[in-house]
Amino acid sequence: MIQNKSLITASSYISMLLLGVGASLIGAAARNIGLSPYEISLMLLVQNLGFMISVMISGAMADTFSKPRILMIGSLVLAASFLTFYALSSFSLNLLIMFLIGVGIGTYEGVTDAMLIDIHPLKANMHININHFFVTFGSIMITIYLIFLQMNWRNAVIQAGILVLVLALVFAFTKLKSGQKTAEAYLERMRILTRDRLVVVFFVVTALVVGIEGGTIGILTSFLMDLRDFNQVTSKIGLVIFLSGMALGRIVIGIFAPQERLNQVLQTMFGLSVIIYGAMFMVDLSNLTYLLVFLAGLSISALLPLMLAKAGLIYQDMAGTVLGSIKVAIPIGGILLPFFLSLLVRNFSFSTSLLLFPVVLLIAFLLVLRIGRSGSEPIEKSD
Repeated sequence: MIQNKSLITASSYISMLLLGVGASLIGAAARNIGLSPYEISLMLLVQNLGFMISVMISGAMADTFSKPRILMIGSLVLAASFLTFYALSSFSLNLLIMFLIGVGIGTYEGVTDAMLIDIHPLKANMHININHFFVTFGSIMITIYLIFLQMNWRNAVIQAGILVLVLALVFAFTKLKSGQKTAEAYLERMRILTRDRLVVVFFVVTALVVGIEGGTIGILTSFLMDLRDFNQVTSKIGLVIFLSGMALGRIVIGIFAPQERLNQVLQTMFGLSVIIYGAMFMVDLSNLTYLLVFLAGLSISALLPLMLAKAGLIYQDMAGTVLGSIKVAIPIGGILLPFFLSLLVRNFSFSTSLLLFPVVLLIAFLLVLRIGRSGSEPIEKSD
């Protein structure tokens, strides 16, 4: 049996890399497949539905069942989905497969962070940050890979499916040391959580942060071209710089942010993000725009992982249920903020609509102050 912490941690990182691949698959391959905007929308809708159901159920199960076994089942579902995706041209069949891809990657999202908290309680925030770095890395990797493969895009998906099968085998032979299992039934745990205002705050802030991440990625090139006179090439360079800032921040902040001062780190980063986003969208700094774009990516890079680490440490005895419930906000945030942004663009100017970003970050910052006043601190355990 596999009990080596380093190998189990590496398996978690690879899982999240594959989550990034699965989450970005349609965006990267849609043109090669020949999907219409309507079909793309349906694909993303059913994937998010599968993700939401899976992340909540798998997170709850992680508090009472073996986390590696849950990850093994999720890996088998994801591997089968990758290997069969568009093997046949039936859109209805592939819509079902896309739902199952959402279920597979939702299992990784719902369980791996809680597993890292179990095996690295004193370094949880570092490992969760690195874990989510691999999501960004996976998204970048599949996009670049498909540029080279072009019409042979299914090769990339098949290769990903084979890697997931290997990962399923690793999880099948992985055994974690028995930790404390929560005694409450799932419904009882949910009853407790729904009465806890702090969990609601975590949920709302998570939705806001994910909306900012996805919204920025979605509109950045348009912003640079329409309002800062960038061209097709230089605007895409700007997006790469933003994603690089996010990737770098998740690694560096994850390593150096002291776990005992997560409240202060979160408050500082949220405060800086309000200022940086306000400057980026409201002030034309010409040649310094790239710097602001990089700083914007850096400022929001670790917000989501640090929030999840904080929540998992506060509710360590039922971290799977709590994180699974909070992570339902991920697809919700990814839908709602772009929706409100589109309404503002339709009724006001594009430049005015961009004020939504610093305003949302300000709201999140004020909510994070509420978390800081809760007085909840991580539970001390040996690593």
